[in-house]
Amino acid sequence: MDSRKVLLLAGALIIAVVTAFMGRSLFSGSPAPVAVAAPVKIDGPEVLVATRALSVGTILDATALKFQPWPKELVDNAYYLKEKTDMASLLGTVVRNQITAGQPVTQGALVKPGDRGFLAAALGPGMRAVTFPVSGASSVSGFVFPGDRIDLVLTQEVKGGGDGDPLKVSETVMRNVRVLATDQRTDNTESEDGKTKVTTFNTVTVEATPKIAEQVAVAQTVGSLSISLRSIADDRGELEEAIASGAVRVPDGIDPKSERAMLLKVASQPQTGNSTYATGADVSRFQRRSVPGKAASEGPAMGPMVVSLPAAPVPVVRIARGNNVTIVPAGGK
Repeated sequence: MDSRKVLLLAGALIIAVVTAFMGRSLFSGSPAPVAVAAPVKIDGPEVLVATRALSVGTILDATALKFQPWPKELVDNAYYLKEKTDMASLLGTVVRNQITAGQPVTQGALVKPGDRGFLAAALGPGMRAVTFPVSGASSVSGFVFPGDRIDLVLTQEVKGGGDGDPLKVSETVMRNVRVLATDQRTDNTESEDGKTKVTTFNTVTVEATPKIAEQVAVAQTVGSLSISLRSIADDRGELEEAIASGAVRVPDGIDPKSERAMLLKVASQPQTGNSTYATGADVSRFQRRSVPGKAASEGPAMGPMVVSLPAAPVPVVRIARGNNVTIVPAGGK
């Protein structure tokens, strides 16, 4: 091979190497194209939609609803339009039909306080409404509103013992009970400055299972009922304890969405049993911790009682009639 061909081959090889290096640098330095979706402008009025899934019986607050543009060709006459709707008038209403997140709210899906069937719509499936009286001191000074969750505390005096002093005891008998109304108020009424009014009330209506409704009715005859407001974080903590103890079982193989819905349903159920209590001795050293037993002389009068004594030189039988005791020799009359 002559020198001219060698030079041409070497030059072609150098050019190929330089071209490959430049191409690699070009492709590695440029970022991959990213598709940017242009915002779609919806031509239509703003309608009221649900910000989250609203189940039947949900009492609406300001965080559950918002106005959102909607295509005008899909707007129905039953929708709430922004220019014709007062949002404040919808607070405290109850969901009659289930509404999914992002779905427009129809006028037939809500029941306003005072409307026929309002309380029945606020109740969950299988639940009952039960009302009981409270005093201003036992109602958290009016800081309990419809939609809150409370515990019910029963305070009573247990009579008994030889000295006649009763045992004073307070016991948490129901937990996680949802408030439906205070007196006849079913919404969180706001004043002109936008702040919620805090007013005392004399009665509370709560949502309960049929069994708990019976227990609340009996508790009113046993003693006085007080209410204690629950923290929102308590539901999650007690639910985790129930799962850990095996009281609530989470099935295997369900998707996270179904599991979350099941756990929320369990957390919203009122609970009874395993109650905690406090006696007078837990507050003061001069109070009792339990009811003392009665003296033997204070026992109820009984009918004739025959007691046989151990063997003796002269067997006898002691016959007690009330407080009178007669000793008769065995075989005598």
